[in-house]
Amino acid sequence: MIFKGHLGEHEFYVERLQSEQLAQIKALQQTVCDSLEDKTILQPLSEEELLYILNGNGVMIGAVVDEQLIAVRALLEPNAEEEEHLGLDVGAEDLGRVLYQEISFIHPQFRGYGLQQTLASIIMTQVEETKYDWICATVKPYNIASLKDKLVQNMHIRALKYKYGGKLRYVIAKPLHSEIKFAGEELEVSMGNIDAQQKALSEGYLGVAIEKRGEDWFVKYRK
Repeated sequence: MIFKGHLGEHEFYVERLQSEQLAQIKALQQTVCDSLEDKTILQPLSEEELLYILNGNGVMIGAVVDEQLIAVRALLEPNAEEEEHLGLDVGAEDLGRVLYQEISFIHPQFRGYGLQQTLASIIMTQVEETKYDWICATVKPYNIASLKDKLVQNMHIRALKYKYGGKLRYVIAKPLHSEIKFAGEELEVSMGNIDAQQKALSEGYLGVAIEKRGEDWFVKYRK
């Protein structure tokens, strides 16, 4: 056990997950997928991918209520030879020192308690930061919950491009051993305006926040 807390009236604890818990992890992932109206929001991991993390290529933690797994969050140490390695998109000098924020999913019954953010903080305590220089992730535009989750961790949008067979994704990242300093230049762009965002990113702007205005969401970029 690495953490204990409450979700409303429910007591929960967090532990590092092991390969013996694969069946529980898969069952929870399926429950979460089935509950989503937009199935493209969550890209489920295969059994092989889950085992890759559980067998030492990253970290996977789980929240448990009444002996039932109710949430999972994972970090993945990718293969440095990966063709679409996110380290290439953020200018990492050593791809072997890049860690991915991988899948995160919470049982529908326990959404709304801020558990995703709690698990984000906890999982970073399990990382040996001296081994890594970057934390990276990809998020689909308009996946607001996931974007908020990343940006509140002081991760920034660094690219917007087609990845993994033509899926449009933000590449979001955070350097672990240096601080980002902004000169003060700002602009805001509709999340749906791909060209304008790509132009801003190519000019050195980073996406730092999102805000809803009317029916649309806007990304705040700073340089």
